[in-house]
Amino acid sequence: MIIVRAYTPQDTDALVSIWNEVVRDGVAFPQEDYLDRESGAAFFAEQSYTGVAEEDGQVLGLYILHPNNIGRCRHICNASYAVASSARGRHIGEQLVLHCLATAKQLGFKILQFNAVVESNTHARHLYARLGFQQLGTIPGGFRMPDGRYENICPYYHLL
Repeated sequence: MIIVRAYTPQDTDALVSIWNEVVRDGVAFPQEDYLDRESGAAFFAEQSYTGVAEEDGQVLGLYILHPNNIGRCRHICNASYAVASSARGRHIGEQLVLHCLATAKQLGFKILQFNAVVESNTHARHLYARLGFQQLGTIPGGFRMPDGRYENICPYYHLL
């Protein structure tokens, strides 16, 4: 059975590996720099919440949750999700998003907003629509793909 729980420092190596796999793919995260053990430990610890999906002690995915902005917009949070390529297709992403929505509400956030969902990321976009997220529009050419072409991004939000 897959469970989603809070990050602990013992998860760092597994989370860095999964995170870097998504960065290396270059089709979902805006980051281009990889994490190492030290930078990963700091990154995951500094989030409002880092969730870990695991099954029988094996880490399969993660999410990070943090404010999307400061001050008067601090009630809006942002999140990113990553699932190990070997575990995709098992609805782990859905479990991560559902856990994230509940956690964000518990932490006092009012809105979960995604700034840059790549238009061709159809699995994520269908999941977000099914879970009640609203698309805010389309930003033409907002994401640079690994081959240098630019693809549209679609911001989403969900009221908590």
